[in-house]
Amino acid sequence: MRHVLTGFVVVLACAITAPAQQEQPQPPFDPEKEAVGVVELLVKEEFAAITARFDATMKGLLTAEQLQQGWKSLLGMAGPLVKIGDTGIEKSGETDVATVVCEFKNCPLSVRVVFNAKRDIAGLLFMPVANTAQYVTPDYARPESYTEKEVTVGSGEWALPGTLTMPKEGSPHPAIVLVHGSGPHDRDETIGPNRPFRDLAFGLATLGIAVLRYEKRTKAHGEKFLTIMAETTVKEEVTDDALAAVALLRKTEGIDAGQIFLLGHSLGAMLAPRIAEGDPTLAGIILMAGPTRPLEDLVLDQTAYILGLDGELSKTEEQQIAELRKQAARVKDPGLSPETPAADLPLRLPPKYWLSLRGYRPEETAARLKLSMLILQGERDYQVTTADFACWKKSLAGRTDVELRLYPALNHLFIAGEGKCTPVEYSKAGHVDAAVVGDIAAWILKR
Repeated sequence: MRHVLTGFVVVLACAITAPAQQEQPQPPFDPEKEAVGVVELLVKEEFAAITARFDATMKGLLTAEQLQQGWKSLLGMAGPLVKIGDTGIEKSGETDVATVVCEFKNCPLSVRVVFNAKRDIAGLLFMPVANTAQYVTPDYARPESYTEKEVTVGSGEWALPGTLTMPKEGSPHPAIVLVHGSGPHDRDETIGPNRPFRDLAFGLATLGIAVLRYEKRTKAHGEKFLTIMAETTVKEEVTDDALAAVALLRKTEGIDAGQIFLLGHSLGAMLAPRIAEGDPTLAGIILMAGPTRPLEDLVLDQTAYILGLDGELSKTEEQQIAELRKQAARVKDPGLSPETPAADLPLRLPPKYWLSLRGYRPEETAARLKLSMLILQGERDYQVTTADFACWKKSLAGRTDVELRLYPALNHLFIAGEGKCTPVEYSKAGHVDAAVVGDIAAWILKR
């Protein structure tokens, strides 16, 4: 599940089904060639020809009209398709996953087409092209001053791999758990060539603060998570694992159990006050680009912003926004129930997910918390804006244990840039700004 909050990647659908047995020999099948054919049909706007090849699960998830809307939305953000590039294939039992690298005007994307044993399309999605550039450590990090070790967050079927970055000098250390934004993020919260959580881990550990980051459940157990999509809420997606990470730190040697902080980014920041309610012994929370507007409103506002970047809206784009506005209204409707079709809701997220956020006002929950807070916002951020920041400021006015910082040049990833921010900016390599790392460290160490 990848939301608009994570950038410009549009997931049209992904439903990988168990392979079926072939009943009789079939002629040779070339998944890579077939996947290129799917891309060519998209370019020709022959959406019904694609959905006709869907398996039963996909047909229940995505109509030709919805596929058309998704494709138009992607073109509005990535620009027109310039060239079809390299292809690749991965096999999983009798299932083939073919990848086609497509060069759009604004950025490259990978089109992944899943074929089951019957040669039906069992999944179709668009993803960033895998980043092959080697990570460059930011100037503010000193690798000789910290160590890293692999850890496991939680236990049982949803256990998650993670990394604990520990300062070498001094003990016990204050520590931070990093909580991701929406989408199936890895432990570094990788977006294009950028790894903001790795930047934070290295920079903060250099300054004497231990940092725990981990794979998000939707990343580490993505295929399994799809099987429980209908039952998914923010508790399963975010909250449970964040609390498990805090519990792990509390029993880790070398960590000051009384100085454990939670840092949430984007959706993680929105949910940080709720997570803190679940563990009142936290020393404080740090909110980076924390939304206060309801998620359905954010999705609508972000989509309108992106589609309007070229200065005008086509009739199709206007229809797309109108449909999304209708879906957002459905989320707010008192009649929303667990039986409401996901297709009628934003991002095709299940009704239980939206119900888990109903009535939640993060700034009001934060105002009830009796713990220190640091709230950070990039002024160039178009996903979570200064309007959200102003709401935090108003709700927490007069609190001496709350600090708010606004950074004029920074975007949603807290990376510096110039001019109007667009999704393409996320494809340019950068680092979390040194001032942000320094401000977080200073705030924690003075506690």
